[in-house]
Amino acid sequence: MTTVTDPLIDHGLAGDLARAALSLAQRFSAGATLWCIAPHWAPHAQHIAVEFVHPVIVGKKALPAVALTGPDPMDSARVSVRAGDVVIAVATADDQDVLAVMRRGPAWAVTTMWIGNGARPRPGTADHVLWLDDPDPTTPATGQFVLLYHLLWELTHVCFEHPGLLNPPPSECTDEVCITCSDEGRLGEVLRPADDGTAHVRTATGTETVSTVLVEALTPGDLVLVHAGMAITKISEDQRP
Repeated sequence: MTTVTDPLIDHGLAGDLARAALSLAQRFSAGATLWCIAPHWAPHAQHIAVEFVHPVIVGKKALPAVALTGPDPMDSARVSVRAGDVVIAVATADDQDVLAVMRRGPAWAVTTMWIGNGARPRPGTADHVLWLDDPDPTTPATGQFVLLYHLLWELTHVCFEHPGLLNPPPSECTDEVCITCSDEGRLGEVLRPADDGTAHVRTATGTETVSTVLVEALTPGDLVLVHAGMAITKISEDQRP
């Protein structure tokens, strides 16, 4: 009998994979497209897209997925993703291009997933983090990332075999203050500042025109917190919203 020690997929990562697969299946069921980015390892983005578009098992659904491999992944994602889509990245936690995309997930109303190894992203940077703690820089070339997204693909299709899982339950207010229901600040990305003290801002609910009289001069791509029709603060790229 062979005893397996220090398995690649431990209980924590297995749970992360299961939650990510369920979220992905629910998004696909609602009409989402999966957008794949890997600024320094483009073949991983292409492999993930092919995995979902062209299933290797007869009878499995072909699911919409696209690899974004241009020189500016944030601009490519900005013009490509729609509300309800999913963005998955393969990169280290210090990849600034991927960080910029992940930070804009709430403003774009997309689900974000991040595969990588070594030092982890800060909590909350992405909706789902599928991470190998091994800091070995050769890990991306060993097949371990491939195993992760193969499992993600397989588990996503397992979810499709159970239609009752595909409709997420409605959110409920259980705390004294419910962030979902109260008028909290929402993340927005500036599309076009105007000369009249307003700006067109992309938020999870669509494009809004907000007052900018409380904040410093804005440029396209800036992140702001929107509250009651006003941009109340500008968020720098190294701040968490």
